[in-house]
Amino acid sequence: MLKDVMKCPRARAAVRLALAEDLASVDRTVDSPFCDATSLALVDPKARATGEIFSRVPCVVAGATVAAAVLKAVDPRIKVRVLKPDGTSVKANEDILVFEGRARSILAAERTALNFMQRMCATATLTRKFVDATKRYGTLILDTRKTTPGLRVFEKYAVTCGGGANHRMGMYDRILMKDNHRRLWRGGDPDALDQAVFAARRAFPKLEVEIEVESIRECESALKAKPEWIMLDNMSCADMRKCVKLCKGISKTEASGGITLERAKEVAATGVTAISLGCLTHSAGSIDLSLEWKAV
Repeated sequence: MLKDVMKCPRARAAVRLALAEDLASVDRTVDSPFCDATSLALVDPKARATGEIFSRVPCVVAGATVAAAVLKAVDPRIKVRVLKPDGTSVKANEDILVFEGRARSILAAERTALNFMQRMCATATLTRKFVDATKRYGTLILDTRKTTPGLRVFEKYAVTCGGGANHRMGMYDRILMKDNHRRLWRGGDPDALDQAVFAARRAFPKLEVEIEVESIRECESALKAKPEWIMLDNMSCADMRKCVKLCKGISKTEASGGITLERAKEVAATGVTAISLGCLTHSAGSIDLSLEWKAV
């Protein structure tokens, strides 16, 4: 599980790429490594500013450290103070972080900082809703690989800010046999899924093994090999309860497939270990954040 996203080399590289996308290099006679043409044309290079980033609506904070990193990447002399750490719930119009520095630098960093934060806060806020809905059952809320290409590390970090947990980071850190893998393995024989688990373990003995099943019959087959996880895909709650009972003391269970916030409590009540949700990262939207400042 990610703890400090900006310690991740991929995150630091993504910040640099995002800034390069928005700000091109300028003539070296100008005292800035970036080109915000409007500010260079209109703003006095000696002008300074203070200000804050806040949300116009209640939300869970995620990405405050990322916004600070963006500001510092544009100008290391900008002073940033995070008032509401990642994972904190804030009310509408409550300051999240404050800053002070050269006005040109702040203007150059503004949009990139907000772009990261507004999506991360939305993911954290949606995750918290699922966590709260299933809290009484102790169900883990997991993310998936349905993330924005290049931004996975930020989106999965935002899930943890909302109280969720990270599933695998990629296809390299866990065996997860889904329906297409199974079809390409011996035709996907539903009565020989234990053999698929054994084959995966032989190939990668240090990785946890998870297998997707779509019926009680398939669950019984996979259980013979005692995989660490069994994914119950698009099952009815009645069938999930039966599978949870079968798996008790043998494998952890993960419910998956179109689970809405309205249905999450009912699914959690079946006793599954976890619920995985693609919507946390692909459909969370954005939180309405603002950066307000004044010249000094």
